Amino acid sequence: MSLIATLARLEAVESGVAQATATVRHRHLTERPLVFVPLITAGEAGAPLGALVGTERDAPRLLVVPQPRDRDLRFAFLAELADVVLPYIDAYADVVEAAERNETDPESGKRVKVEVELCADAPQLIVPSRAGIEFVRLLGRSMRFRRTAEQDPETPHPAPPRVPLLGRWLTHYGERARVPGSSLLLALTDVLPRHWATGQSSLEDQHLGALLAWIDPPEGESGAEAALRAELRRDARGQLVCPPAGPATDPAFDNTLLAPAIERYDRARTALAAAEDGVEADDRLGALTAAEREIRALVESVTRPTWDAVWRGLDLLRALPEGTHAADRWTRDRWSFTGHRDRVTAGEPPQPRRDDAVTAANKLATREREQARLEAQEALDDPLVMAGRRLAGEAFAGEVTDVVMAYSEGKRPSPRPLVTVRTEDRPHLGERAKVYRSSGGKPQAAEFVGYDGFEDSGGAAVVLRIVDKMGRGKEPEAGSVPEKGDLVCFTLFEHEQRGGAKLPDPEETPWTHGGPPGETTVPDADPVTEEDVL
Repeated sequence: MSLIATLARLEAVESGVAQATATVRHRHLTERPLVFVPLITAGEAGAPLGALVGTERDAPRLLVVPQPRDRDLRFAFLAELADVVLPYIDAYADVVEAAERNETDPESGKRVKVEVELCADAPQLIVPSRAGIEFVRLLGRSMRFRRTAEQDPETPHPAPPRVPLLGRWLTHYGERARVPGSSLLLALTDVLPRHWATGQSSLEDQHLGALLAWIDPPEGESGAEAALRAELRRDARGQLVCPPAGPATDPAFDNTLLAPAIERYDRARTALAAAEDGVEADDRLGALTAAEREIRALVESVTRPTWDAVWRGLDLLRALPEGTHAADRWTRDRWSFTGHRDRVTAGEPPQPRRDDAVTAANKLATREREQARLEAQEALDDPLVMAGRRLAGEAFAGEVTDVVMAYSEGKRPSPRPLVTVRTEDRPHLGERAKVYRSSGGKPQAAEFVGYDGFEDSGGAAVVLRIVDKMGRGKEPEAGSVPEKGDLVCFTLFEHEQRGGAKLPDPEETPWTHGGPPGETTVPDADPVTEEDVL
């Protein structure tokens, strides 16, 4: 945790309300996200109990599994979920725009620009908490390998036709959520604490009701009091007024209300199966319908508060202006969505259960690179985030007090002006350390030369040598060099991340890393002789 975040938490405790740790929104929000509030059965992570899903705040679709242990009812739930999610995804897959992408020419081996299709926008999935993301990933893993009756007529318990396709999409979204800065699949309990610091622990921030109580407490009540009420307050039946739905249920709800309701449903279904005549069957069918409606009402009662809380959190986030680089990260999400759409359309097989060595290494390198890029872009977009980097000695800001023109040595001298910056910050500058500033949207590098004096107040005059982004002429282009009196901010971290070493293709890796074991020479069979014939 940065020093600025620690100070914000202390101020939140003292003031009784969450403190802003960002001045802009660092995640992209689409105009029409799909909100998914799942609920699972206690003791079995892969057994869905129900969900609220939809794109309209006032018209969620309720999905319920009356008996989570029944495989057929689970598949019916997944098929109904696919009927909601897949049309939402398909609506974005058909609207495309022309874009350019660098690809390797198979003949020359050079990188060339190729015009391809890019989806104009991408579907966004919002879940209440981090556990919701894990549940989406678990659903995808359990669904994408299911066989349908069309694929294998003899498979036991065939899945509905669209279930494996939904599993592939949920797997892609779950994997994309692991990439720092991605916004395809967002958990509100991760996004809200990025923009506000509460007076409670990070673990307590995973309760969406308590988190919102700190950010937007009721009038006349502190955030701590409102959060405590959201976590512990119960009604006359002993049920939580603000159930977590994260996606686990409250034990009091399971024992007091849910278990008896499911037991009544089981008895009604057994009685219906044992009915002998039509009149008796109609009566018992009515009892079964009533039992199912009771379970649906229970599921809705514990998911609707979370559903409303998710939309309330989205309103708070939309009140913040979007950061400059958030659109660039969303473009990478669009490329990711388009690439998976193309793989599905081409009929490629589902994602493997375990990545090969090259794919795993590429994923790890991508996440590390995106994490560094995200941290740099958030600081460049947000002065409050940059203040934290300045406190950590990773950046400094100040006023230019002197500019001396100098040139490099060589046959063709290039401009290397010396800029003196007076700053109150204390950056961790080493000998000839590289620093960077944003100049015209591009990072300009400078080299630390030394200090030109210190002040009693702790300020210092830092001398830097500008080394690039000044044009190709003998004299620097206008505006490329800071002028005396300008306020500038330099960072010790790079603004753009470089790609790592190119990894070999999976088929070129050795067998110790999952590649082919190589060709095995099989000796020719011995010729048949008379002794071989009986």
